[in-house]
Amino acid sequence: MFAYPLVLALLCLGAGLAVDRSSGRFLPDPLLPAVGAAALIALSQLSTWIVALAPATPYLMLALALLGFALAGPSGARDLLARLRLRWWALSVPLFVYLLALAPVLLSGRAGFSSFMALSDSALHMIGADYLIQHGQSYAHLDLRNSYGQFIRDYYASGYPSGADTLFGGSAQLLHLSLLWTFQPFCGLVLALGSGPAWAIARRFGLSGGWACLAALSATVPALLYGYELIGSVKELAAVLMLLTLGALVVLHPRWLLRSPRHALPSALVLAGGVSALGVGFGVWALVFACVLLLVLAGELRRRPAERRRLAGTLLLGGLALLLAAWPTWMHISQSLNVAQAISSTANPGNLQTSLKWAQAFGVWLHASYKESPSGLALALTDVLIVLAGVGCLLGALQLLRLRRFALGAWIALTLLAWLVLSASATTWVDAKALVLTSPVLVLLAWGGVAALLGDPSPSSSAAGASERMGGPAARRARPSGRRSATRGRGARRPPLAGLAAVVLALGLVGGAVASDLVQYHSSNLAPTARYEELASIGKRFAGRGPALFTDFDEYSMYALRRLDLGGPDFVYPPPALASLAAGYGRPVRLQRASPRALAAYPLIITRRDPSATPPPGAYRLAEQGAYYQVWLRRPAAPVPVSQLAARGTRALSCPRVLRAVRRARARGLEAVGVLTPQLVHVRLRRAHLPKGWGRRHGGFTMRRAGSVSLHFAVPHAGVWDLWLQGQFMPDVRLAVDRRPLATLSGQLAGNSLVPDTATPLPVRLATGSHRLDVARGGFSLAPGNGGSAVLDAAFLTPAGAPARVLRSPALDAAPRALCAQPYRSIELVPRVTPR
Repeated sequence: MFAYPLVLALLCLGAGLAVDRSSGRFLPDPLLPAVGAAALIALSQLSTWIVALAPATPYLMLALALLGFALAGPSGARDLLARLRLRWWALSVPLFVYLLALAPVLLSGRAGFSSFMALSDSALHMIGADYLIQHGQSYAHLDLRNSYGQFIRDYYASGYPSGADTLFGGSAQLLHLSLLWTFQPFCGLVLALGSGPAWAIARRFGLSGGWACLAALSATVPALLYGYELIGSVKELAAVLMLLTLGALVVLHPRWLLRSPRHALPSALVLAGGVSALGVGFGVWALVFACVLLLVLAGELRRRPAERRRLAGTLLLGGLALLLAAWPTWMHISQSLNVAQAISSTANPGNLQTSLKWAQAFGVWLHASYKESPSGLALALTDVLIVLAGVGCLLGALQLLRLRRFALGAWIALTLLAWLVLSASATTWVDAKALVLTSPVLVLLAWGGVAALLGDPSPSSSAAGASERMGGPAARRARPSGRRSATRGRGARRPPLAGLAAVVLALGLVGGAVASDLVQYHSSNLAPTARYEELASIGKRFAGRGPALFTDFDEYSMYALRRLDLGGPDFVYPPPALASLAAGYGRPVRLQRASPRALAAYPLIITRRDPSATPPPGAYRLAEQGAYYQVWLRRPAAPVPVSQLAARGTRALSCPRVLRAVRRARARGLEAVGVLTPQLVHVRLRRAHLPKGWGRRHGGFTMRRAGSVSLHFAVPHAGVWDLWLQGQFMPDVRLAVDRRPLATLSGQLAGNSLVPDTATPLPVRLATGSHRLDVARGGFSLAPGNGGSAVLDAAFLTPAGAPARVLRSPALDAAPRALCAQPYRSIELVPRVTPR
C-alpha cells in the first residue's frame, strides 16, 4: 500500500526534474510530480507503440527518473529536501489526500480495491495495463473467440485512450506487483498529485500557508471526484491532474511564455498527457488553455512586437513535442475521433440511470453515492453548503478582478463555459465527465472568496511577489524580502466580521468535501481479497492450458486468469458460440444450455463452488476444488455428446423425459450418462418476518440497517451439514443456528447484484427435524463498507462432504420403475467408446 505509491511518486518526481532541467528550470516544486507524470505517460505510450520496446517500458521509466535526479545533482537534491523541510505542509496535503483516497482499503486491513460492484471498467484497465506492457500496441494475434481477446481488441485497437493504463502498468510491473492490489494505490496517488497544481492556483488567489493547503485539499477531493476515484476511473483522474496542471501553467505564464522556446516543453507534455489519458475529448480543455494563451500573447505582442520570432520558435518546438509525446493518439486520430463521437452520442448512460446534478460541481454531496440525491437532513445540509460555495464563487470572481488576475480568470471562465456547453449538448455520460473535470476548478474559485474575505496583498505588491511565492528559482534567492512584502501587504483593514465569514466559508468548503467523502467511504464495497487470491493461484497453476470457460460473473477474473484466454458468457463480450448460456450481460450462466460441440472447444471450465448450479457435463473431471472455485478438466479423447436433456434449476428430470432419453440411446446405439441431482434442504426466506427498514428482493431480502430475522428449516437425517448462503455480505452479518453462534460473514461479494455471491460453506452438526437459523446485521460503525451491500438471496444445506458431482449411467435394459428411481439432473447421449 505504501511501497508502490512511494516508488511511483519518485518516478514522477524524477521525470519532472528531467523535464524541468531540460526546459530552463522554471517549474515550482509542487508541479514537478504532475509534469513528471505527463512525461512518463508520453514515454510509456511511445515505448508500447514500438512493440519490441514494450516489455522494457518499466525500465525506461526508471531510467528517465534517474536521469532527472542525476541532472539535479547532489546539490539540487539537497536544496529540494531543504525546501521540503521548510514546507512540511507541502507533503502533508498530498499525503492526506492519498490516505483519504485509500481509506476503504487501508482501514479494512486487507488488499483490495473499492470499485467493486460499482463499475467494472477498472477490470478493463487492469487487463489493458498488463497487455500493453507485455505485448505493446499490437493486437493481430488476439483470439477473438473469447472474452479476453474481444475486450482488448474492441477497446485498445479501436483508439481507446490508454495513457493512464501504460503509466499504471509500467510502474506496477517495475516492482512485479499484481495490478489487482496496486490499482487503488495508483488511483489514490494520481488524485494526490493534483494537490500540487491546485496549491499553485490557490496561491494566485492570494492564499498562503495553511489557507492554500486547505484550498488544495478540498479542490483535490471534491465529492464527485472522490466518488470517481473510488470506482477507479483512471482516465478521468489523469485528465483532472493534467487539467489542473494546465491551470497552474497559465498562472506561471510570465515565467515561460515568450521566453526560450524550450520553456514550452512542460505545457506540450501536459497537453499530450491529457490527450493520451482521455482521448481527443480532452481537446476541449486544451482549446481553453490555447485560447487563454492567445489572449495573453495578444496583449504581450502589442507591447513587445519584437518577440514574434521567439513566439514562432516556441510554437514550433511546443508543437513538435506535443506531436511526438502523443504520437500513438495522432496515428489513430480517426479511430480516436470515432470513440469520442460514439461516447458523445450514445444513449447508453453507463452506470448512470439519470443525469448528475449541476450542483454536484461545488464539491459537496452528502450521500453514499454520487448517482443518487441526498434526502432529509442530509439534503438540507447539502443545499446550505452548496449555496455557501456559490457565494464563495461570486466573491472569488470579484477577487480575480480586483487583483487583475486576468489570465487565471479567463482560464476559469472558459473552463466553466466549456462545461456549460457540454452539459447542454452532450449525453449523460459526457456531461458527467465534464462535471468531474470542472468540479476542482469551481471549488478553487470558491476558495478565492475565502481570500477576498481574509484580505490579501495589494495588486502591485502581489504581482511583484508572485514569482517568489511560487517556490521557483527566484524564491530561493529572495525569499525573506518576499515574505516581508507579503506581510506588509496584509496590513489593510477589513470589516470585523470578514475574518469570521472567511473561517465559516473555509469550514464549509473543506468540511463539506471531507464529510461527503467519508459518507462514500462508509458505503464502499471492497473486492473480495481471498477469492481473487484463489483465482490468481488457479491462473498460475493452469497457465497456458486454455481456453477456459468461466461461469461466474466477474470481469476482474480476466486479469487474474489472463493466461487462460478466458471466455465469460455473461460478460460484455461473451464468446460468440456460447453467448446463449446467459440471458444477457451480468445474468446467471446455465451450462445446460450449451451446445455440446461448442463446449468441447474448452479444455477448462472454472465454476463457482455452488451445489445448486449445474455442473459441467461428464466429459470433464474435477481437477481442483478450493474454497470458492472448482476447476474442471476435459478428459483426453472424451467423446462429444450427441444430445442432452437437462432439467431447470435443481429439479430432477421427469420420469417421461428419462425414459425418452433411454429409448433414444437404445435405438441409436449410444451410451447414456446422467448427472444426479444433489440433496438440497432449502431455507424458506419468503415466510420470514422482516424487521423495520429491511426489504424484499426476488426470493430474499435486503438488510438495510441493523436488525435480525429468524428462519426455519428441517433436515431429514442427523449428521454434519454444510450451510450455504447466497447474496452480498459487505458489512458483518452474524449467523446462529438454534441460538448457537455459527459464523460472521463479511467482505464476500459477487460481481453484480444479479448473480448472488455463494459464500464458503459453513459446517454445522444437526439432529433430525426442525431448526432455526438467525441472521443479524450489526449496527453502525466507522469501519469501511459498514454501509455497503447486505443482501440474502438464498440459503440451503447439503450433507457435508457431498461430492461436487455424481455421474450415473442408467442401465438401458432396466425396468421403467428402476430408471425413474434416480433423480437425474441431466442425461447426455454419447457415442460408445470401443476399448482398444
